[in-house]
Amino acid sequence: PGQDAAGRPAASLLTKAQAAGPREAISGRFSGDFPDVPALLPGTSGLGKKLWHCDPPPAPRISILRPVLITPRPLSRRRHKLYREELNLTSPATLLPLRPEASWLQFHLGISRDGLYPRSSPAVSRLLRDMRDFSTVSADYSQDEKALLGACDCSQIVKPSGVHLKLVLRFQDFGKAMFKPMRQKREEETPEDFFYFVDFQRHNAEIAAFHLDRILDFRRVPPTVGRLINVTKEILEVTKNEVLQSVFFVSPASNVCFFAKCPYMCKTEYAVCGNPHLLEGSLSAFLPSLNLAPRLSIPNPWIRSYSFDGKEEWEVNPLYCDTVKEIYPYSSGNRLLNIVDMAIFDFLIGNMDRHHYEMFTKFGDDGFLLHLDNARGFGRHSHDETSILAPLTQCCIIKRMTWLRLQLLAEPEYRLSDVMRESLLQDPLAPVLTEPHLLALDRRLQLILKAVRKCIDTYGEGRVVANDTAPPGAPTSDRAKLST
Repeated sequence: PGQDAAGRPAASLLTKAQAAGPREAISGRFSGDFPDVPALLPGTSGLGKKLWHCDPPPAPRISILRPVLITPRPLSRRRHKLYREELNLTSPATLLPLRPEASWLQFHLGISRDGLYPRSSPAVSRLLRDMRDFSTVSADYSQDEKALLGACDCSQIVKPSGVHLKLVLRFQDFGKAMFKPMRQKREEETPEDFFYFVDFQRHNAEIAAFHLDRILDFRRVPPTVGRLINVTKEILEVTKNEVLQSVFFVSPASNVCFFAKCPYMCKTEYAVCGNPHLLEGSLSAFLPSLNLAPRLSIPNPWIRSYSFDGKEEWEVNPLYCDTVKEIYPYSSGNRLLNIVDMAIFDFLIGNMDRHHYEMFTKFGDDGFLLHLDNARGFGRHSHDETSILAPLTQCCIIKRMTWLRLQLLAEPEYRLSDVMRESLLQDPLAPVLTEPHLLALDRRLQLILKAVRKCIDTYGEGRVVANDTAPPGAPTSDRAKLST
């Protein structure tokens, strides 16, 4: 009593904690240059400014010159850590001021009610470059993985998941990115017998989704870039998380591997491995922390049944949209139009797993929807899952700007597959998508245009094509006939 594990007076730890003081949580997300597609929407800026502080770069602690064995250290020799439970972040002993010109900070400050970044954003280009080139100074599980491990209070985490491996990497400029390693080769298709909720998460899908989102002028996917990571030097040797250290091993082929520490799928057969140390992955920039820019997670009205044999109401009721339009917040404003935008985006990438969407609370009910977690896209180029378009085909509404952009990308000089191909060549892991996936984008775009034209033929353009904040409506009886 009265002493810590090293035999020092307990009061000294409290004094040290008080001297260190609190710190703000940080987070960050992406950038890159794209082909010159005509601009259709204006951009603005402004999420406010704040001085943030971060951990100093940790010294490497483990070498892999010999087999990776994690030996517990005596308690007296372990580094003492202080935790701010509500932020799930280690409190540093020394506070370092952040450079205001840091690309990830400039990205945060450029978020507006129109999108995550302005159409021409030099900060996004710099951020992509920095995530590609900067050295990592720490690695850790994401907070939802920590929730599953019971290692933190995750009351601020919107939706715990964690069945697929992902890590938080911090760079020398104190920016952070979510790392998703390669789990599936580009030329492999998701087997037909796979349910969408057990599909692989693909790093190249995250990269391609960012580029497509920007080409569509949505600007709702955080900047994402591909990178070859040295799992030994850039993860194992910089992490302070002993649980993460413990899941590294050397395979029989002498490759360095690690696996997820979660309630299931946590065995060596689900590991990812370097070759022998290098591993492909996607890096997605973090958004501002929840205490600085709170977000809501809202169930998608067109959520799928996450069971083997169940169906949701929208799958059996062609008039489902009429029910949705009577419910707040879909009864007014542009929320339903934003849902249709999201459905179009998901159909193009083949993502059936959009069970929730997120929004910044700062921008109110009519703020844009964040298109996060796109790693289950681009799984099957040979199949077009038209049920993803249910919000469009059942409600028969679309934003005018979205409609104009889709028509533009169907023109030969701005063909979507060509624009995507050129854009993706800028990524370090190019080619990001195989040619069949690029051609599938053109095919799916034609299906979207066909669906919209069918709505226009039935109701007239004035009832279908809407200004961004004034969704039109179609008679119930007509909509029932259209969906048959």
